[in-house]
Parts: sequence; structure tokens; C-alpha cells
Amino acid sequence: MLGDFVYSNPTKLYFGPNALDSLQTELANYGNIVMLSYGHGSIKKNGIYDKVIAILQACGKTVIEDGGVMPNPTVDKLYEGAKRARENHVDLILAVGGGSVCDYAKAVAASAYCEEDPWDKYYIRFEEPNCKLIPIGCVLTMVGTGSEMNGGSVITHPQQKLKIGHVFGAENYPRFSILNPEFTYTLPKYQMVSGIYDIFCHVCEQYFSGTDDNTSDYIAEGLLHSLVQASRIALQNPTDYEARSNIMWTATWALNTLIDKGKTTDWMVHMLGQAVGAHTDATHGMTLAAVTMAYYRHILEAGLPKFVRFAKHVWDVQPDGKTDMQIAEEGLQAFECWMQELGLVMHLSEFGVTEEMIPGLVDSTVIMHGGYKVLNRDEIAAVFRESL
Repeated sequence: MLGDFVYSNPTKLYFGPNALDSLQTELANYGNIVMLSYGHGSIKKNGIYDKVIAILQACGKTVIEDGGVMPNPTVDKLYEGAKRARENHVDLILAVGGGSVCDYAKAVAASAYCEEDPWDKYYIRFEEPNCKLIPIGCVLTMVGTGSEMNGGSVITHPQQKLKIGHVFGAENYPRFSILNPEFTYTLPKYQMVSGIYDIFCHVCEQYFSGTDDNTSDYIAEGLLHSLVQASRIALQNPTDYEARSNIMWTATWALNTLIDKGKTTDWMVHMLGQAVGAHTDATHGMTLAAVTMAYYRHILEAGLPKFVRFAKHVWDVQPDGKTDMQIAEEGLQAFECWMQELGLVMHLSEFGVTEEMIPGLVDSTVIMHGGYKVLNRDEIAAVFRESL
């Protein structure tokens, strides 16, 4: 393990079929006004909304409704939510939904009392809050982002064609998160596999960096093995509790900052995918899938030893009689076959992306350092082109 680091995560998790029972205990720690943030109504169809409302009412809370959070939360929705929270003197934001709702809640929590434009402050200048923060709690209904136990918050500015993530400090993490795997059973297959791939990609973004013998890499390989195994079971039986619970738990540990310790991390697949999302509003995990193979094949030679390890430790590629390049390529082929098995989107053209859109996509892509190769604009364009 190279370098110095500090690890602290303040989020308290309640996990299991009875996890929601603990909401009443947590609510006692906050004031009477709760803003309930959620998406476009699926929680009302599956009964989760009614369960949460019943607990809030039993605790004597005043509920401020804040529905309509979209899968890629926009800056206009952020402004709207921040205004609602401020004007109602909200004591707690309770996010009930998937990662987008949790991301949005963090942004609102940091923006309600921000005296500057929060988009400019947090997403353009990447500054930290210097204002009052509203506490957040999460009831998770879709897994993938890990937003239930981290400071990440991705917001889209449609007019500027930008989709940018800000990682807030621990003071803006959810105070608590409730994780009941059964709440994910009703997700459509498209959303389920998209979330599964987002989890896998989170682990890879941290794994494909560094050259030392790092404990974080061994943990990452275990998470990937578990996820592949559970994904195949869930694909056949979406209500298999063991599979769905393992997927949910892997999602949390994939991005609660544990496995990035001692790592430089990469994150270019996310930058490429988020650029696509900013231009197409496509589902996040699917945008990642569509650019993954082109990107990893582009950096394969630069990070060959780690790709060989990935092939052997994650995909059980047998090395006998093969060159390192052959082993690494066989690992990527196994990876690609699993992606196809899940039914992921493998080509940007499926989102309506065309050759003519590539310069705009390049302009929207943030170039990250820390991986095995830092891409220039021409290389980014080539990756997009190869992903069509």
C-alpha cells in the first residue's frame, strides 16, 4: 500500500428485510420538518411511499413533498429543490429512490443556504460548502451508484451539455441509509442490469490504477467475483434474495471510498459516459457500458500487467502457453461476453449518437489523470468513434 491516507465514513447503514423499521428510530434525531424527495412515482406503485409516509406521520413529522427527481437530475431541479428546502426550513431531507435521488438530495442539502450559484460553486469550480448543510437520510430502492454511503452527487446542465459529479466531504454524506434488498425486486430488467454494470465499473475505475501489491485490489477482485455470480442468478430470478442482497451490498462497498485507498484511480470511463449522458439523457450505466471496451482496449498496452491480473483473478483465464497480451485480451473478451449476457447497450449508436456529435462529446468530456494513460482530445474522439 503506497502513500498516506485517512479513512472515515460516517454513514450508518440498516440492512435487511426489516431495515425500514429503523427509520422511526433515526427520525427522533431530527426536527419536525422532513422534505421527502423521490422520482416519478414508482415508489407509489410498489407501496414503499405509503410505508415511509406512515412512519413519518407516526413520528409526527411535517412532510414537504419533493417528487419528480429525474434519472439524471438537472440543475433546474436542483434550484427548485434548494428553494423549497430553504423556504420550508427543512430539518431533514429523506431521499427515497435510487442513486439519482440520493445524489440530488446531497446537492440540495449543500445548496439550500448557499449564497452563490451552486452549479458554479460546486460543479464548475469544485469548491466545498461554507454554509449550513441540511442532514440527509436515504431509503434505497435501486442499487448501482453507492450514493447511499458516499459524498458523490452528479448533476446535469442540459443547456451547457455538461454532466458533472462533485464529491462532497463527509459532512454531507447521508447520516443514515436504509437498505432492504426486497425494495429492488420490482425494478425493470433494463434498470437492474444498468445498475449492476455501474457497480462493476466503479470497482474497475479504482482497480485499473497503481502498480504496487495493494490490499485494495484483492478486495476489488472479491467484489467483482461476487457481483458476476449474483448478477447471473438475478438475471434468471430477479427475486432471489441472496443474489439481490449481494448486489446491493457490493454496490455500497464499491464506492464508499474503501477500495480507493492507496490507489490513484482512473474514472475516465465515467467521464466518457457522463459526456454521452449530457448529450442524450441516456441511462447512466448503459452509457458506461457503451464506451468501456473501446476505452480499455485503448489503454491495454499501457496497463498490461494489471489487465493480465484482471484476466486471471476475475475471469479465471488460464495463462499456460499464452503471452501476456493474449491473456489480457482473453480477459477482456470474457468481460465483454458477460456484458452481452446481461443485455447491456454496447454501442453509442443505440442512443442516437452519430459521427457528427463526436466533437461535442469531446468538448463535454473531463480529462482525468491517475489511470495508466492520460487521453488527449484526439484519443477521446477515437474512443467515441470506436464505440459507435
